[in-house]
Amino acid sequence: MSTPKKLLVVDDDPVVGKSFNRVLSGKGYAVITAANGEEALAKLSSGIYDAVFTDIKMPGMSGIEVAERIKATRPWLPVVIVTGYGSPENEARAEAAGVCGFLRKPLSPEMIEESAEMALLRKATAAETAAEAAAEAAAVPEGAAAEEGAGSRVKNIALFFAAPFIGLAYILAFPFVGLAMLAWMAGKALAKNRAAKMIALAIAAPFIGLVYLLAFPFVGLGMLAWAGAKALLRR
Repeated sequence: MSTPKKLLVVDDDPVVGKSFNRVLSGKGYAVITAANGEEALAKLSSGIYDAVFTDIKMPGMSGIEVAERIKATRPWLPVVIVTGYGSPENEARAEAAGVCGFLRKPLSPEMIEESAEMALLRKATAAETAAEAAAEAAAVPEGAAAEEGAGSRVKNIALFFAAPFIGLAYILAFPFVGLAMLAWMAGKALAKNRAAKMIALAIAAPFIGLVYLLAFPFVGLGMLAWAGAKALLRR
């Protein structure tokens, strides 16, 4: 046998509570009544309820205040305003507090039953949404950690394979690049003397060509390896 759904009906008129009990008691609901806001909050603090129905106009705390205090501490708990004194101001304040509906007097059995069903459906939807949000929040760090771990492994593998090629390119290229730089500097120094300049260029040209010929494949290989490693590191 399923556990009855507990409804708290807050109204200073006992007839309203009796109406809820008469309509819902044989349909899987347990109706608990409270005569004012203070009594309602006390019962809420000592028990678990599935929905609250509260009148607006009551001695002491109004139904709007009851709704605001309930939603501030139990945002998942559906609250329905029961009133014969509806006004745009009251409805706007109640909606801002987060109530799930309004039930207007005089009440019929159909109105009471439909409103109870709607409140429980609202609670089930809110619980499902909260569970989905919690599951997504828990899944995101795990997915991010897995992605970060995979990216780190790819980076380490790329650096492992690229390092020898980069080192080889530097070792082989540097002497030739240095020789080319010396030849270029000598050419600039002799630039003021046209004849000397022509002689220097004639002597240096074969060496410069040789440097480019020997060094460029290794430099290109090193640059390709470095570019590939950088691309993988951005992942």
